Amino acid sequence: MFKKVLIAEDFQGDNKSIVDTLKAELTIPEVQEEFYCDKAYNRLQVACQTPEAFELLITDLSFKENHSPRSLTNGVELITAARKLQPDLKIIVNSMEEQAVKIKGLFEKHHINAYVCKGRQSLDELVKAIHAVALGNTYLSPQIDLNTAKNVFELDEVDLFILKDLAEGFSKKEIRFRLKKIDLRPNSESSIDKRVSKLFDEFGAKNSTELVAKLIREGLI
Repeated sequence: MFKKVLIAEDFQGDNKSIVDTLKAELTIPEVQEEFYCDKAYNRLQVACQTPEAFELLITDLSFKENHSPRSLTNGVELITAARKLQPDLKIIVNSMEEQAVKIKGLFEKHHINAYVCKGRQSLDELVKAIHAVALGNTYLSPQIDLNTAKNVFELDEVDLFILKDLAEGFSKKEIRFRLKKIDLRPNSESSIDKRVSKLFDEFGAKNSTELVAKLIREGLI
């Protein structure tokens, strides 16, 4: 079983529940927590310089903004940075996100070890996930069916990232910069144009606003 675990979660109540569960049910001796991705990464970085690096990272995907400037703003960015820093680090995502395409991308592109969907049974599932990962296995909340991701028209993680940024008003130049920042590829302006044009054709949209509106109505973003 793991001896040193880091939790990245910006809700204090969730943090406390996870910490209490890990210490009580799994007898993990050292559990640290952080509310922000930057600070969580800093803890990983410092620990890597000692003989006692973290063995497991449990992170949410969404983190609320605060008044301080941040270089890592969400769980995906934290996972990407953590993987570069410590390739053998085990990672469990604990999130409300239920979109199969995005979750599949987390396993395939970011090589997470488990995904727990927050809900009534999520603490029990988290315990199961930790046991599975400790044994070298993966874990996925039973209500998530990754096979449904195949039914979405080539809507991979890059597509979702671009579409959500378009919905938030980012320009293509800004989106390119944001993709490069988390090393998500392809991230050239021409590739962004091609992807958006292809989605226009597939969903019969005339512009970005209409495309985003259609995809929101269909529950794809």
